[in-house]
Amino acid sequence: MKKSILILLLSGLIQWVHAQEIRVNLYGGYVFKDRVDSYYSRSSYYDGQIQDGGRLGGGIEYLIPDRGGLEIQYLRQNTNAPTVYLDDILSGGQVRQTDFDLRLNWLMLNGTRYFPISEHLEPFAGIGLGMGIFSLTNPDTKNERSTTKLAYSARGGINLWLMDNLAFRAQASLFSAVQSMGGGFYFGTGGSGVGLNSYSSMFQFGFDGGLVFRIPQN
Repeated sequence: MKKSILILLLSGLIQWVHAQEIRVNLYGGYVFKDRVDSYYSRSSYYDGQIQDGGRLGGGIEYLIPDRGGLEIQYLRQNTNAPTVYLDDILSGGQVRQTDFDLRLNWLMLNGTRYFPISEHLEPFAGIGLGMGIFSLTNPDTKNERSTTKLAYSARGGINLWLMDNLAFRAQASLFSAVQSMGGGFYFGTGGSGVGLNSYSSMFQFGFDGGLVFRIPQN
């Protein structure tokens, strides 16, 4: 009896999973400039700007029956960050300027709510939570640093279905990483000095286009 119930439950679960929709989302977009700065003391600070540029990535999305979706998403941007900084130890007490090479990687879990208007138009909005993995190279010293920070995002846009299994996607998005550009990332300095303890969060706004592939379910 127990085996029969277990078999029925498993069969029902398999049928339910097969009845759901899976999508593969491809992204390509443009991210605008973002200023980052932090002042630990009069003798320890930085002031820089993450430059604009292209961003690429993809995601796998699982849709639930009420038109919501859960997506695992990865995005990457290669850019640079011209920065003016002062540090007693690393800059010898002198103000310096360096154009850092910067790689930004976002790994997010997104929740999306869809509001279909017709078979072809599908507006949506959503939020995400995950991590930002950032790598930075100082071209003057060739030193490299990397850090991982808590990240969150918000987005909204529309899918235009061109055929049953293919759509064009357009969206606007905002990504942020808490304390992503603190002194520990750039220079390895702490938040000490004259009692000041400051940090800078980054906010990246961008527009993305892409393709959505609906995976047929057997």
